[in-house]
Amino acid sequence: MSATRKMMLAAAPVALLALGGCAQSFSAKVNRFAALPAPPAQGQSFVIKAADPKLDGGLEFRSYAKLVARELERFGYREATGDGAANLTVTLDYGVDNGRERITTTPGFGGFGGFGGWGGGWGGWGWGGRWVDPFWGPGFGPGFGGGWGADVRSYTIYNSQLRMEISEAGGQRVFEGTARAVSRSDDLPYLVPNLVEAMFTGFPGNSGETVTIKIPPKKK
Repeated sequence: MSATRKMMLAAAPVALLALGGCAQSFSAKVNRFAALPAPPAQGQSFVIKAADPKLDGGLEFRSYAKLVARELERFGYREATGDGAANLTVTLDYGVDNGRERITTTPGFGGFGGFGGWGGGWGGWGWGGRWVDPFWGPGFGPGFGGGWGADVRSYTIYNSQLRMEISEAGGQRVFEGTARAVSRSDDLPYLVPNLVEAMFTGFPGNSGETVTIKIPPKKK
């Protein structure tokens, strides 16, 4: 076997590991409209409710509400206790769609070729334009081709969303925010905490601005 072929055979597994072995950060697009004072008025209290009344009181919703309450307290608000009237009402809505299949083809091995990029326009939850696969990236090169057949893989991507609104006691809306993500998970207990963290990164944000927030992978 030639030295060149030995080098290529040794490098191929390394290239494949580089593609699949890195933990992915969680990326979300966050849009916020705010008329909140910063810092909040002294002693402003809040209650958290579900946009869907059927979720109010549920264990899963309560776990997400606690995350939101913790973030609001970090910014100087306090959760209302007992039956006392709160200054603010926080309404939460969240969900994930049924997913969409993606198919990728990796060229075979043998001789220097190149991994191409995957793209094309794709819209979801209100944004579009050229979409770069978030799990394989824009492409890799130089790569390897020939030797064995192309590797065809399929997987499902999901669109998730967290919607948060804050209203004053009189009903005046003072905050509207939406955090959206495209990921390979439809697991709400994983998605919602990340979306909450994205929502409160730089809270309340510049009104009307859409930003991309990246959440590093959690240490195990």
